[in-house]
Amino acid sequence: MKKHLLAFAVAAAAAVATSGAFAQATDTLAKIKERGAVNLGVRDSSGLAYTLGGGKYVGFHTEMAERIVGDLSKDLGKPLTINYQVITSQNRIPLIQNGTIDFECGSTTNSAARQKDVDFAYTTYVEEVRMAVNKKSGIKSIKDLNGKTIATTTGTTSVQTLRKNERAHDIDFKTVQGKDHADSFLLLEAGRADAFVMDGSILAANIAKSKNPKDFAIVGEVLSTEPIACMLPKGDAKLKKAVDDSIVRQIKDGSLAKLYDKWFMQPIPPNNVSLNMPASESTKNAWAHPNDKPMEDYGNK
Repeated sequence: MKKHLLAFAVAAAAAVATSGAFAQATDTLAKIKERGAVNLGVRDSSGLAYTLGGGKYVGFHTEMAERIVGDLSKDLGKPLTINYQVITSQNRIPLIQNGTIDFECGSTTNSAARQKDVDFAYTTYVEEVRMAVNKKSGIKSIKDLNGKTIATTTGTTSVQTLRKNERAHDIDFKTVQGKDHADSFLLLEAGRADAFVMDGSILAANIAKSKNPKDFAIVGEVLSTEPIACMLPKGDAKLKKAVDDSIVRQIKDGSLAKLYDKWFMQPIPPNNVSLNMPASESTKNAWAHPNDKPMEDYGNK
């Protein structure tokens, strides 16, 4: 009996030590405070976060993230700088998991599958997946894609969305995948793809930045409705609460809505073209009722 109790005590002590090590390993705020900087994952060709070149990163989610860092600085009682780390659709989850970046605010869809590997902050934008085409193509609907070549970006949920719609509409098309969103749009722009299927904000931003924006249009049905949120390390409750608290603060004081207006309704760099994308009812509802629900809760199967 004593042996069993001793074994249990040793096992319990090991479990406590292990859990303590795990908690320490995921205490991102402690690392940030010690470092005096946030390693922030940003995108360079998204509708919510992009680059102007020369190490300058801008956009709705990038600026929102900078405000989050400002709030973290107040929470930690220490000024923080930002180390901007460009991420891609393929490497963003591994870079969160291995600690290269503390969190990312780009254009990542919160999905049930991804929630197994990472956590998500409250939803700050609800995306509608559609398709961009050259106006001369005559493509107006998903059914018009039969026999066509479709571009999308490696490592995104749009790849799965495409396949589901292919089966649902009994059509057959070829897919080509760009390494990032700019690469995918280039496939469309160069005529190597007949359509680019992706988040509407990403399509609008790439059209606005193109050489001839008037040549392209966003058309067709909404293929998927997806909540977009900042991605965080799995199990780091303190970081998640701090980021969520900042988002709620930005919602309540109206600064998030003003930020949205700045990046989606006003002329933006580099071409000073407005995306003219009013906040959808789904986005407004996410602000009114902060949550971290995955895309499956939005009716996507």
